[in-house]
Amino acid sequence: MSIAGLVTALLVGVAAGLLGRLVIPGRREAPAWLTVSVGVVAALAGTIAAQLAGVDTGILNLVALVIQVGLAGSSVVLVVATARLDPSDPP
Repeated sequence: MSIAGLVTALLVGVAAGLLGRLVIPGRREAPAWLTVSVGVVAALAGTIAAQLAGVDTGILNLVALVIQVGLAGSSVVLVVATARLDPSDPP
């Protein structure tokens, strides 16, 4: 994984984490640090998945970016949708 792939994954992850909180507007139980960290980890996993699929992640590549955004966005939405402040509260 190159520096460009890492930087792109970090930027995509932070953006997905912050924007993911806006997707489900009524839910604010998930803290911002959680959504950003899930977005970054999922975007890094997207970079690894793109490399395994044979996509060149050494440069800014549209296919790798789509994989990163898709994985990070879906992961953040999943975390925001399922987060609760008190685990004893019923869903």
